[in-house]
Amino acid sequence: MLPENTIYIVDDDDAMRKSLALLLKGEGFNVKTYASAQAFLESEESPFTGCILLDVRMPGMDGFELQELLPQRGIHLPVIMITGHADVPMAVQAMKSGAEDFIEKPFRAQALLDRIHKALSEGNHQGQFQDPQREFLTQLESLTKRERQVFELLAEGKMNKHIAAELSISIRTVEAHRAKVMEKLKAKSLADLIRLAILERS
Repeated sequence: MLPENTIYIVDDDDAMRKSLALLLKGEGFNVKTYASAQAFLESEESPFTGCILLDVRMPGMDGFELQELLPQRGIHLPVIMITGHADVPMAVQAMKSGAEDFIEKPFRAQALLDRIHKALSEGNHQGQFQDPQREFLTQLESLTKRERQVFELLAEGKMNKHIAAELSISIRTVEAHRAKVMEKLKAKSLADLIRLAILERS
């Protein structure tokens, strides 16, 4: 891992910060931790390099507010939001505002590492969703009407149970449609689906 790849962890949970730092240092990353968004903004770090792991819910300034301030402070780093299930709609909004990815708690260590490597990889912003707009539109056309409905509701950050209630179908049926949507659109995570939804509307 290149030394300039520093991971900035912004989370008010002491145990979470320590466990994440231990994991990432073991992978060869430089790691800096902050107990609040304000502490991060007051950091004398310059220039910032790498990526930010940002908790959504924190006292005072939350992760969403910090993300909006980053460009104003000249900090242009990929942001991975750490979110609970109830925070998924907020994470979706964060991605629409420029966050790179989000990961839901509880998460596996490898899932987090995969997202970090993806965020840091060269050309990530021009990755598989760049021109493939034509390919994506073809894939989108392969969705059935119900699958399209499920895709659009997932892209809004709605949970399976809420989609089931809105479409008057069972949660198991939603799960089956969700699996088919991800297969047809070649998405590996909910964050991938959000990016595709953003691409469709761009």
